[in-house]
Amino acid sequence: MESSALTTIFLPVALAIIMLGMGLSLTLSDFKRVLIYPKAVALGLFNQLILLPLIGFLLANAFGLEPALAVGLMILAACPGGVTSNLISHVSKGDTALSITLTAISSLTTILTIPFIISISLDHFYGSAQGIQLDILKTIKTILAITIVPVGIGMLIRSKNADFANKMNNPVKIASTIFLVLIIIGAILKEKDNVVEFFRQVGLVTLSLNVITMIIGFYSAKLFKLSKSQSITVSIESGIQNGTMAIFIALNILESSEMSITPAIYSLVMFGTGGFMMYYFGRAKDENVES
Repeated sequence: MESSALTTIFLPVALAIIMLGMGLSLTLSDFKRVLIYPKAVALGLFNQLILLPLIGFLLANAFGLEPALAVGLMILAACPGGVTSNLISHVSKGDTALSITLTAISSLTTILTIPFIISISLDHFYGSAQGIQLDILKTIKTILAITIVPVGIGMLIRSKNADFANKMNNPVKIASTIFLVLIIIGAILKEKDNVVEFFRQVGLVTLSLNVITMIIGFYSAKLFKLSKSQSITVSIESGIQNGTMAIFIALNILESSEMSITPAIYSLVMFGTGGFMMYYFGRAKDENVES
């Protein structure tokens, strides 16, 4: 795939800004919250880091996806939640603090898990015909550079000037959503001749992955007797992924515009389900949400 302004300039900058925005909302206490809500954090991370990729793998095989589309689904499933999940959780009257904690910890953890999940997926779906080689160490360094470094800068800014960080928090979240929409449009336009066919192939599987993981997230939280607000957040964090990162990995690391289609369409789907969560739970009375 030939390089373009989307892959070499706009996408890395957009992802860095999104991760910077995450850092602006984080403090060290967000990482300590795992000790305050160990059950909620452990369940949320299990659903996101283990259950989501496993269900994605099963669905990719069950739907018989073409290798590039299947790997694209696995890239998306391997990615952490994004700042979008924090916004959706807040509007849905979920536990915003828990959402931020899960996003922060999963973003750190997936630096190591993403390369291995992608490598296994390439071996499985392409087999001996695999023509794509994944440099795991380089991938870890790249993800580290475009995620943890800007997050760290954002946290540093917040520690020096909390008022400025608070003022910038919402504008950056809105900008992050706009960036994601533009990136999705760009990814789809790169494959405009095939996008209808791709949507036919992966529309149902992406919807299935999103809905199944969100339902499991909500009811597994209820099973473990978490509050309703925590259950809402675990549900959202189980199904709302960092689509920008997934598209970045597909386009910049694996250099495959076809692989980027699945996370692009998943991102469109999750906006729909996220919108439903905000409408359904956001309009509920506060006392019902906290029950």
